[in-house]
Amino acid sequence: MDMVLFGYSPHSLYFESAAVVTAFVLLGRLLESRSKRAAKMSLTALLNTAAKQAFLLVDGREVSVPAGALQKGDTFVVLAGGIVPTDGRIVEGQSAIDASAVTGESVPVAVGPGSTLIGGTINAGGRLVVEATAVGAGTELARLTRMVEEAQAGKAPVQKLVDRISAVFVPLVIVIATAGGIVWFALLGDATHAVSIAVATLVVACPCALGLATPMALLVGTGRGARSGIIIRGTDVLESTRRVTTVIVDKTGTLTTGHPAVVDVFGDGVSADTIIGNAARVEMGTDHPLARAVVAEATTRGIMGEVARGIAAEPGRGVTGTVGTTVVRAGSLEWLSESSLSVSTAIADMAVEWTSAGRSLVAVAHGDRVVGIIAIIDVVKPSARDAISALSKLGIRAVMASGDNRAVAEMVARDVGIDEFYGAMNPADKRDLITRLQQRGEVVAMVGDGINDAAALAQADLGIAMGHGTDVAIETSDIVLVTTDLRRVADSIRLSRSTLGTIRGNLVWAFGYNAIAIPIALAGIMGPAVAGLAMAFSSVFVVLNSARLRAFRTS
Repeated sequence: MDMVLFGYSPHSLYFESAAVVTAFVLLGRLLESRSKRAAKMSLTALLNTAAKQAFLLVDGREVSVPAGALQKGDTFVVLAGGIVPTDGRIVEGQSAIDASAVTGESVPVAVGPGSTLIGGTINAGGRLVVEATAVGAGTELARLTRMVEEAQAGKAPVQKLVDRISAVFVPLVIVIATAGGIVWFALLGDATHAVSIAVATLVVACPCALGLATPMALLVGTGRGARSGIIIRGTDVLESTRRVTTVIVDKTGTLTTGHPAVVDVFGDGVSADTIIGNAARVEMGTDHPLARAVVAEATTRGIMGEVARGIAAEPGRGVTGTVGTTVVRAGSLEWLSESSLSVSTAIADMAVEWTSAGRSLVAVAHGDRVVGIIAIIDVVKPSARDAISALSKLGIRAVMASGDNRAVAEMVARDVGIDEFYGAMNPADKRDLITRLQQRGEVVAMVGDGINDAAALAQADLGIAMGHGTDVAIETSDIVLVTTDLRRVADSIRLSRSTLGTIRGNLVWAFGYNAIAIPIALAGIMGPAVAGLAMAFSSVFVVLNSARLRAFRTS
């Protein structure tokens, strides 16, 4: 009753072989299951960042309630060291927020009244009073989790081919094993030997490795990305990142901090307070960073009135509303000029002077006349130059497309190391720029965060939205960066390429293993026990190879 590992013994009954085959297969499944569980830990960790309790503010008192009981509009308190229970906007207090568990940013970010908070982040400073802006399934954490789950459940294009091959693989192996057994019986007349070879062939064949090759790598890759604030939304993204040759970046909120401030106001016969106040009343209807700067300035001056009536925004150009009986427009000077509104020489001259100094402008019109301009400055992100350099090292060219005037665009482009840039671009211009590049054979990625970037994000071969951006920008993107660190753009491309490379390596192994192992089994060189060990090792190899993605390091 000798156990046969290699070849064939005429006196073997194979009871031990049967037990060994079962043991090896179960061992392989155990290792595979543990690796899968470890790969899913990143998503579990993302979910576990959510707070369990919240301190609801009721009539000036702090009442402890389950975090799930919070409603939109509730006011709650986050103490120092506490976890933010849900998305909200700070009403009172100054602090620093540790968002490393959600965004991957290691340095706490300073926040104050008006700052937005993501549920699951940690208050590393003082006491904060926060108004809930989203709860439950509507929070940023819940949305990010859904995106990761959808990506992990999806199938890459190459997996569809593998599925078709796997569908015929098992029947084909059965036919090959049966045919092999018949041939050996015909040659030697030994039924035991023939059955042994047929069994070894059936055991050694490993459709599991083929089935695991893609989903296992996706599971680990998307999970690793989630821990670093990189959400890969679909499996088609992997192929797109491999071919990207050009990345187009927006300026405001992408290359710059997105927290601009008003530094000057010039009026033609109208006071600065009137210009700021009326502009703010119509800008309340938009979430553009320049609009937020105007509203913040009006609030600081104490001149914020009621929101204008009939607000209508033209993305990338400006907004219109009615204040009292006056139609007020606020937006780019070019847009107002194209609308046949009169612009005085004084305003035109001052606009030239300010734009030459690198200031962004918001022009304000009352009725059919431009009455003033507001100068705004935004600061370039400290990580922007490193981000552009990282893209260059990947062989990817960076191009800046901004809705701001050309002088400001040029100044920012030079500061971050971008050679090709475009200014005064509306959403249609950005989309057309991408189309022209695609027609030249370029594979284009677009990085943006606003409504005015949505069309370009949809047109691009790869859309990358900054996580603080608008819902429409995020929904039209392929990759979402939860953090505002632009270096994650290059990281997301590197991670996607690494994941795709791992999938291909897994498939090469799976096909190569079966192509070599099945003929060896048919030749009678390996017995069923070794066949079981080889089959188990094949699956475990795919799992362990995919697990290497957990070692991916961001910039």
